[in-house]
Order: sequence, then structure tokens, then C-alpha cells
Amino acid sequence: MPGFTDVMKHAVVAGAVTGGGLTVIANAPNPAGQALLKKYFTNGVSPAGLLKAALLPTVIVWVAFYIFL
Repeated sequence: MPGFTDVMKHAVVAGAVTGGGLTVIANAPNPAGQALLKKYFTNGVSPAGLLKAALLPTVIVWVAFYIFL
């Protein structure tokens, strides 16, 4: 990333890593991801359920990047 400061490079990487848990929603329909997750959802895979499940781990990783790096 030419022209990016070290802080900006860190922000890009941290954003990519913390947002990674939401890729099943972003890339929907993702048949492989849905096939793996469908047994954990009673009414099928739902975007709201995925968001609910991914929110806490995403926040934890974001806080870890924010505090420790």
C-alpha cells in the first residue's frame, strides 16, 4: 500500500481480520459455508443468526487489535 502510514496499514489488516467472521453473510449464497452451518440453525441459515453468532468474537478480536497493536 504505497503512501499508507504504518497506522493505516495496521487499520486495514485489523479490519480485514475482524471482519472475516462475517464473510458467510457477505458472500451469500455460500453453499459450502451454509452446508457446514445448517445443523446449528433450526430454521436454516439466517443472516440475523450469523450476525448474532459472529458479533461477540468479532468485537473481541477488534478489541485485542486495538489494545495490543
